[in-house]
Amino acid sequence: MTYDDVRAIALELPGVEEGTSYGTAALKVRGKLFVRLKEDGETIVLRTDEFERSHLMQSHPKMFYITDHYRDYPWVLVRLRAVRRPTIKALIEGAWTRVAPRALRVKA
Repeated sequence: MTYDDVRAIALELPGVEEGTSYGTAALKVRGKLFVRLKEDGETIVLRTDEFERSHLMQSHPKMFYITDHYRDYPWVLVRLRAVRRPTIKALIEGAWTRVAPRALRVKA
C-alpha cells in the first residue's frame, strides 16, 4: 500500500478533505484529522481507540505500533508496506466514523 492508495480509499467517504498536519499530507472531515502521513513517507498515523489499537498491535506487531509520543492518544501507526487493502480500508472507515459528524455517517 501507498499513501496514494490510502488517499483514494478515504476520498470515497463523504466529507473527506485533503490538508496537512505537522507538515505532511493529511485527511480530515470538517477539519478533524483522521489520517496523516508520517514524515518517513512510509507510515500513516490513523485514528483509533484504545481497545482496537491494543488488539492491532498484539495481533500484527510488524504492521501496527506506536511511539511514546502517541502512547496517551487514540492513534496507531501503520506500516503501509505491511498492510493489505481490505485491512486498511476497514481501518480507514473506522477512523472516519470516529470523527465524522452524525449527518455524514448516516449518508455513508
